[in-house]
Amino acid sequence: MPKNILLFMTDQQRAEYVGYAENGCGAVTPNIDRIAAHAHFTNCQTTNPICTPARTSLITGRYSRQIGTLTMAGDLFPQIPTFMQALQKAGYTTYGIGKFHYLQTYPWSTPRGCGMDPVSGVEDEKTFGYDFVWETAGKQQVVGNYCFYGDYLNQKGMLPAVRDFFVECGGINGDTADHNYDKALPWPFDEEDYIDVVTGRVAREQLEKHPADKPLYMKVSFCGPHKPYDAPQRYLDMFPLERKDDFLLPEGQVLTEAEKETLYRQRRSAKAMIRLIDDQIGEILELLERRDLLKNTLVLFVSDHGDMLGDHYMIQKGVPWRQAMNVPLAAWLPGAAPVGKRTCPVELHDIAATILDYAGLEPQAALSRPWPAYNDCIPCRSFLPVLEGKAERHRDFAYSESDYSEERHDGTDFSQVLRKRGAGGRRSNAWRSVVTERSKYIRYLGYELGEAPYEEFYDLERDPGETKNLAGDRAYAGQVEEARRRADYITDHYPAAQMTWATACAADRHII
Repeated sequence: MPKNILLFMTDQQRAEYVGYAENGCGAVTPNIDRIAAHAHFTNCQTTNPICTPARTSLITGRYSRQIGTLTMAGDLFPQIPTFMQALQKAGYTTYGIGKFHYLQTYPWSTPRGCGMDPVSGVEDEKTFGYDFVWETAGKQQVVGNYCFYGDYLNQKGMLPAVRDFFVECGGINGDTADHNYDKALPWPFDEEDYIDVVTGRVAREQLEKHPADKPLYMKVSFCGPHKPYDAPQRYLDMFPLERKDDFLLPEGQVLTEAEKETLYRQRRSAKAMIRLIDDQIGEILELLERRDLLKNTLVLFVSDHGDMLGDHYMIQKGVPWRQAMNVPLAAWLPGAAPVGKRTCPVELHDIAATILDYAGLEPQAALSRPWPAYNDCIPCRSFLPVLEGKAERHRDFAYSESDYSEERHDGTDFSQVLRKRGAGGRRSNAWRSVVTERSKYIRYLGYELGEAPYEEFYDLERDPGETKNLAGDRAYAGQVEEARRRADYITDHYPAAQMTWATACAADRHII
């Protein structure tokens, strides 16, 4: 019987924005909860809280520093092996449906409609390890790109109007709560044309066609709840507008009433978008049951990173706070007894190792290349033994890193952005972090020569909101030093993979 694999992914979803979360936000996700009933991980950390770095890390099983995707600029180099390629070699048919974002060829200033063209470049996209590709660029990125969703809209004569709507929503990304441009407008077109509804429909069409006797891997990658916060009105009506002023803010920082109102509307729309996605997941699971495929399908649910939504006076992502780094992770393993809530650390790219392990492949071998140097440094670890109930944990800490260069817009005083984050402006965009079940360590890398890096350390048991920096507290000196060693170990032992491009000498050109 084939061992199928189904990966559901969302874009920019906080860990507590699921129905099964303890002390959750009021999200309603009965179908995701069904997956989580077998296992859910409360301490899954993205390896980099930005779209492209997180997503490329996931499919390669490597840290973003190893593959040249530390920030959202440039493309994943095609020489880096992916777990989908390994599955293809093992006889799997692989489907990529929805948002990929492995490529960021063009700069943000590129004119409308002049960005990526995955439709014309579909054969290039398949080289990442997909037999079937239906790629969405992302909602706001439909303005610049011509993806398969854009092609769908164009065939219906809707593309210009949808692009206009996304621009009207406030398409530019912001950083702090006073640079929050999204208006949280409801989707004004037919619900059947909404990006995540179309994504779910394409997934079901492919699952209907797939031969039941052949193993499949399918990624269904939704674009919500990432901005623009554009939930259809029917889903917005399911959630009241809650004005709950519970924002975690740096000392001395305040939100204006107008800033709060914007964030309240965005919170509501995010929950509505997630509810819509959950419905799509439910329809896909129902189809698998009807075709008698679910009983031998590993089902995973995860997001690439979280969303600050005003906490720490930040919006969106790229920072080392829990709201951006901690992501929901749920898993349903066929034929195994439920293991329930797991608090052990998980790194996002551990999904790659887990998928390969379930398929009967050895992750280290499947993701490595023998040449050139450092292509055999594979940090991902399988949590399949945890899902099987054979182990309590598969790693002791999770490492994350980033350099959110996207924030540096022309005309913006970046030093002011840093000051709004607190800590005297020392919380730079570039940072490294180590998270355990009980603590978080952050090292900010925006220091000058001769200065020491600014560090933070949080006791997550006593201070889950990450509000009191204990890096200078003598009582925690030993824990801080251990966290430093762990961060240094990762950077010292997982260097960037070396690449090749030159033309080699052909075998029939040898001169004796």
